[in-house]
Amino acid sequence: MNEWFQRIFKQIRELWAKWTGVQKLIGIAIVVAIIVALVFAFTFSAHPTTVPLFNIAITDEAARDSIVYRLSEENVDAQVSSTGVISVADESTARRMRAILVREDLVPSTVDPWALFDTESWTTTDFERDVNLQRSITQVVTQHIEALDDVDNANITLTMPEDKLFSEDQNEPTASVIITAKPGSDITQSKTKIEGIQKLLIMAVEGLTAENITIADSKGNILNDFEGMADIERVDIVEKEQKLIQKLEMQYKAKVLSSLQQIFGPDRVRDLNLKIDMDMSQETATATEYSPIIIKEDNPDTPYDDSEQVESITLSSQTVDKEWKGTGYNPEGPAGVEGQNPPVYSDMSNVYGINTEKAETKNQVVNTKQIQSERSPTIDRVTVSVNIDGEWQRVYDDEGNLSIEKNGTIKRTYIPIDDEVKKQAAELIKGAIGYDSARGDLVNVTTIGYYRAAQFAEEDAAFLRQQQTRKTVIFILAGIIFILIAFIVFRFISRELERRRRLREEELLRKHQMEREQTLWEAEQAGMEVTMSVEERERAELQENAIALAHEHPEDVAMLIRSWIMEE
Repeated sequence: MNEWFQRIFKQIRELWAKWTGVQKLIGIAIVVAIIVALVFAFTFSAHPTTVPLFNIAITDEAARDSIVYRLSEENVDAQVSSTGVISVADESTARRMRAILVREDLVPSTVDPWALFDTESWTTTDFERDVNLQRSITQVVTQHIEALDDVDNANITLTMPEDKLFSEDQNEPTASVIITAKPGSDITQSKTKIEGIQKLLIMAVEGLTAENITIADSKGNILNDFEGMADIERVDIVEKEQKLIQKLEMQYKAKVLSSLQQIFGPDRVRDLNLKIDMDMSQETATATEYSPIIIKEDNPDTPYDDSEQVESITLSSQTVDKEWKGTGYNPEGPAGVEGQNPPVYSDMSNVYGINTEKAETKNQVVNTKQIQSERSPTIDRVTVSVNIDGEWQRVYDDEGNLSIEKNGTIKRTYIPIDDEVKKQAAELIKGAIGYDSARGDLVNVTTIGYYRAAQFAEEDAAFLRQQQTRKTVIFILAGIIFILIAFIVFRFISRELERRRRLREEELLRKHQMEREQTLWEAEQAGMEVTMSVEERERAELQENAIALAHEHPEDVAMLIRSWIMEE
């Protein structure tokens, strides 16, 4: 055998030495993949995909549907096999849902309480079996209680006495539980949740009764003392009743207030006072109602009632008609013995008489209806009071301007709502609350002006700011217009003065030119030689050229002169 292994290992080494680096890596990867696949296969095959909620099948369809529906409410996916076994995802979910089902009495009666705990015995002696059984039950019950959402930690002590020969010597099992609630949990004040833990213990331990169970919190307060919790329950009931009344009042108030604000505006109807008195007691009434028998139903197509009714129907009757004639029957004693009848009967023994008896007995039947009603809670009285503010209107003068008081505020007048509108508002409220005068309902609509001094002060300040802004804008516009007019006048006067100055200079130049020309002409007439300066000669040439240009191109000269005037 060793030689065979050695030969195999030798072949593997030779083959490994012949392989290239890539072949070695591929071989290593294949071996690792095989090992990982085997590990995954063993892991997943060792654990079931689902865990049964109970170890037996639930054959009752109604009970099974109730359990599945409760699991769906807790967002737990459940699978039901063809045999009726309910399975969930994992063991922790199964323990949590078992605790909830036990608390809410949804576990079918066919389920054995021991089936809730998957415990097995591994010992050989009876003593060790009993010890391990007690420890297993304690551990599983602890897991169930700690699986609850409201419990952070649970410490359970079970006492399971030994079996005695005689029942009177047998001691009952006991259980003590100390729970630590999670932050924000109300399990210490919830009677239902404590009863669920108590039922879980009763089903887990055989022979355990509610009287032998003590449930306490971490501070030592007894939680399953339900007699002592009666006062707390009464306070809770009162609080729930008050919350119910407040919720109903808010519903009525919101409905009525919304309707009034849509009609009169939110600013005129700011608040509404509503009070509901309710009778939270429970009453059960049983009555018997007798009614006539309907022979023919009413035809709805006719405008009149053509139904036929009778008060009763005779099921059976008996008529008796008797007539008797003769002497009365006077019994005597035995033969030869005087009778013991009183003398008055003895004297009437030979009296002849007639007796007539007539009677009729009828068995009548009528419609009978048994009425059983239960009322709780009921509204005893509804009272509503609402204040609707009148209208504040601004006063305008004949020209359509706002009237201002002497102190600078806007003049206003108050117009209250008239009585007819108040009656209509009261009718609206009565219809919304289901008004009933028989139970003493009260609806009161008043008209009292709200305090609006601060509101009016803000409106007056805004109006004054608006007026001041308007005046400021007008003054600014007037100033701008004045400046523009002044600038235009100044510009016009400046141009006029410039034009006049230019005209004077031209007139002066023209006179000088005429005088010069006159002087030259006179000199020429006198035969005198006139000598002109260089400037005068250039000016004369320029003038002659301008005159010639004006004759040749008059339009261009006119445009040039116009441009000079516009520039000036």
